[in-house]
Amino acid sequence: MNNSEKIPVTVLTGFLGAGKTTLVNHILTAHHGQRIAVIENEYGDIPIDNALVVQADEEIFEMSNGCCLCCTARTDLIEILRSLLQRNRVDRVLIETSGMADPNPIAQTFFVDDEISAHYALDAIVTLVDAKHVGTHLEASTDDGVGHQVIDQIAFADRIVINKVDLVDDEYVRALELRLRAINAAAEIITSSHADVDLTTILGIGAFDLSHTMAINPGWLEEGEHHHDPDVTAVSVEFEGALDQAALEKWLAELVEQRGDDLYRVKGILEIDDHPRRFVLQGIHRIFELRAASVWGSDPRNSKAVFIGRHLDGDELARGLRSCAATRRR
Repeated sequence: MNNSEKIPVTVLTGFLGAGKTTLVNHILTAHHGQRIAVIENEYGDIPIDNALVVQADEEIFEMSNGCCLCCTARTDLIEILRSLLQRNRVDRVLIETSGMADPNPIAQTFFVDDEISAHYALDAIVTLVDAKHVGTHLEASTDDGVGHQVIDQIAFADRIVINKVDLVDDEYVRALELRLRAINAAAEIITSSHADVDLTTILGIGAFDLSHTMAINPGWLEEGEHHHDPDVTAVSVEFEGALDQAALEKWLAELVEQRGDDLYRVKGILEIDDHPRRFVLQGIHRIFELRAASVWGSDPRNSKAVFIGRHLDGDELARGLRSCAATRRR
């Protein structure tokens, strides 16, 4: 089953008060005609607005617009996803995390469990930030790690929504965009007030599918000029010539074993040996996947990768990737 046939999953994250529940309610009440299962990371933490729920005494609720479902996470995420497969097919799944949640374990679910990965495709990790207060959180140096948690959520995102822009001026928003870009150079940034976003910008975007992303924007991996946050860096590496698959997988295995805790995301489009297809690289901490994607055709063959994490050494990563060069060069 290819990704287009799987149930797409969007993970919605962001610090407390960023507007996640407002966005969920916006999605559930929109006239999209889809059956959407919403899974809350922590039951009762940030509940769905009761006005949307027809009955609230079951695990799965039928929503008032007649085409949505809401699941409370009373059991393990995998069991919920499995149970959904036994019911009438849903069109997509939306996972709303708690304000202090790390989206990494959720994302890993779609790689480590064979049954889940066979039926679900991770579409995107969408992070909301509060335009009015995120600056304070980013500057926080507290024992509870609030500042680091907010930075981690931003760094892990495929798409960032700056919410509540009505509470700040345009100059502040532009400065905030630059600051967020310094933390995450790869994610697209959009703005909103009251979490009123165009749903086509966050749902069904294939942001976690690099072959889809490259088809829309072939240059997205190219690193622009920016200054990195001191805690989290985004390192871009470009390599001309083919890579040896065995050498690459060995190097990646050693990298994630040694630096897995600090390595949040790895994304890449790579030329492997003399294969006619691009290879897509996806990594989350100590898990990585390398698979063939679309054919190169007449496009220039080169390899590009982005590494996002804490205290990354760009020179070291570039040397490591280039050490995997195939003996037979084009």
